[in-house]
Amino acid sequence: MVKKTLIIICFLCPFFISQVIAEEKEANDEIEKMAMFKKTEALTFIPWYYLAAINQYEKNIKKEASNDNLIAIEFPNEQWYGLGNLDQIKDATFIQLYNGIGQDGNGDGKADPANDEDTLATMAHWILQWGTSEQDIKIALWNFYQRAINVQTIEEIAKIYKTFGTIELDDNDFPIPLQHNYSYRSTWGDARGFGGRRIHEGTDIFANYGTPVKATRYGVVEIVGWNRFGGWRIGIRDIYNTYHYFAHLNGFKDGLKVGDIVKPGDVIGSVGASGYGPPGTSGKFPPHLHYGMYKDNGYSEWAFDPYSHLKRWEKQARN
Repeated sequence: MVKKTLIIICFLCPFFISQVIAEEKEANDEIEKMAMFKKTEALTFIPWYYLAAINQYEKNIKKEASNDNLIAIEFPNEQWYGLGNLDQIKDATFIQLYNGIGQDGNGDGKADPANDEDTLATMAHWILQWGTSEQDIKIALWNFYQRAINVQTIEEIAKIYKTFGTIELDDNDFPIPLQHNYSYRSTWGDARGFGGRRIHEGTDIFANYGTPVKATRYGVVEIVGWNRFGGWRIGIRDIYNTYHYFAHLNGFKDGLKVGDIVKPGDVIGSVGASGYGPPGTSGKFPPHLHYGMYKDNGYSEWAFDPYSHLKRWEKQARN
C-alpha cells in the first residue's frame, strides 16, 4: 500500500510542480505587461487601459499564439517597414524614410515587430496621429480596424480595466447560486420549433421562479430587454470577447442598464419562463435560465456549447 502511494505521489508530483511554475510565469507575465502599459502611458499620455484593451482584443481574435511575446498586437509587414523597404531593415530611421510606421520603443535604434516594447510604441504612435482623448482614440481604432463592433469591444474592455484598475481579471462564477435547487444537462443542438425550425444554442438550467441569476465573468452589459424568443434577457460581453446570453428571465436587477460593469457573482436578474411571444408572454415552458455563449473573431460571431464551461465553473464554485 505504501509503495503504491509513493508511486502515485511520484507520478503526480511533476504535474503539480509544472502547474505551479506555469501559474507563477503567468502572474509574472501580467506584471510585466502592466509595467509596459504604464510606461507607454507615461510617454504618450494614452491611458494604459486602452493599450491593455487593444492587446487583449488582439489576443482574443488569434486562433493560436504565434510566439511567446506578451504583446499580441501585429501589423502587416508593408505597413511596419514601409513599401520600399523590401529587405525589411529594422533600423528605425531607415523605416521612417520608407514611410513605415514601426517605432523604436526600447531605445536600441531598431523597430522590431517581434519586440514587445516596439510593437506597443508603434500602436501608441498610430493612435497619437488623432490624439489622446477618448473620442480621438475611438477614431484611431476605427481607422485601424474598420469595423464598429471591434471598436466597441475594445472600448468595453478598456472600461472594465479602468473600473477595476488591473488586467488580472480571470475569476468566474456559476450563474445559479449553489444553495438553490437546479438541474441541467447538455441541451446544445436540440431541436426548437418556435419561430421556425432551428437548433438550441445554449444550455438550459432549470430552477424555481425567482432564483437569482449571476454574472459569470467580468463584463459590460450590452443588452437589457425583451426578445420574442428569449423573453426578458440580458447580454454581457467579457474581456475575452465572449458574449454571454441570459434568457427567459423573470426580471432584472433594479437599475441594471446597458453599459453597466459587472463582476462574477453579481446578481443581474432572476429565473423565469418568459418568451415565445410578444412582451410579457410567460409560462409556455417550465422556469429555467437559458445560458448561451457567443464568440467574435474580429470578422464574424458564432455560438458555441457552454456546457463544459458551466460544469467547470460549478466545480470551482463548490471548491
